[in-house]
Amino acid sequence: MTALQTREPGSSAVTRGVRAFFGARETGILLALLVVIAVTTIINPTFLFSPDGWRDLLLTPSILVIVAVGQAMVIITRSVDLSVGSVVGLTAYLTGRLFIDFPGIPIILVFVIGLAAGALLGLVNGALVAFGKVPALVITLGTLYAYRGINVLWTGSNRINASDLPSGFLSLGTNSFLSIPYLTILALVVVLVAGWYLRNKRGGRELYAIGSDPAAAELYGLKVTQRILIAFVLCGALAGLAGVLFAARYGTTNSQTGTGLELQAVGAAVIGGVAIFGGSGTVYGAAIGAVLLLTINRALPILGIQDFWQQAVVGVLIIGAIVLDRVLALRLSRRLVAQREVDQ
Repeated sequence: MTALQTREPGSSAVTRGVRAFFGARETGILLALLVVIAVTTIINPTFLFSPDGWRDLLLTPSILVIVAVGQAMVIITRSVDLSVGSVVGLTAYLTGRLFIDFPGIPIILVFVIGLAAGALLGLVNGALVAFGKVPALVITLGTLYAYRGINVLWTGSNRINASDLPSGFLSLGTNSFLSIPYLTILALVVVLVAGWYLRNKRGGRELYAIGSDPAAAELYGLKVTQRILIAFVLCGALAGLAGVLFAARYGTTNSQTGTGLELQAVGAAVIGGVAIFGGSGTVYGAAIGAVLLLTINRALPILGIQDFWQQAVVGVLIIGAIVLDRVLALRLSRRLVAQREVDQ
């Protein structure tokens, strides 16, 4: 009897863990990703089982994963950053100019400068949103064009080519460790660190509280302005990191680098279960959403589906995710009301 009793808590914990895993939004997105990979591989085995298939599956989404993680942190606070694509473009070109204008500059210093530049641009966004009390959609739409304009003015008709960049830097975007690309490893580290911060640190948990009810968070005494600033700075810093990695991955940048990436990042976060209304979701889901999004973009042409339907599928996924989030929110609200009535 005693032995049986000692097993029950462990068994209960395992059961709760299994239920939590299969009940999570991220699990559904992961299963959808596995289905897309399996179906496409069955139809065309080279999609996965080829010298470049496995590598491309891991490497292609890596930059978007990093940007989507930053975007998720902002969306959780009930905001959005539409300028991340322009930030990626600016920092990618900045990376190339650093190597050209300062021959022999340490690669680690280039990463630091790229992160700092992205963080500064994110700080501008956060300050305008937090202190100006202007909706983030409006502010970041403006900075999207402002940062892109600066990039176009700075770049002009010039472009950075792979021959302008050191081979050691370019190897970061192409080489692998145990068949896993360096970029994928770095993206995974970013996801794990961001996930740990949101789950375990007070500042991360407060981002959820602010997104759930900004007014209540203010009344409760949370540092709403400071947390929003931090979210935008982190988002900008990760976009800056993505810009540096873009230069390493592709070896070429121009004035249009990063165009459209902001919508992909928002789409990845929303598809991954980050509520567009704020207050819920995880960076893990955003990362899986980014992988799913770009895997679908790679898979549909292999399946012979036309470009129009490729865009339509992504649109349907985003709309479906938003509708599902709304349905779940309403269901939870009704459940809480019913529970309150029972308690009374």
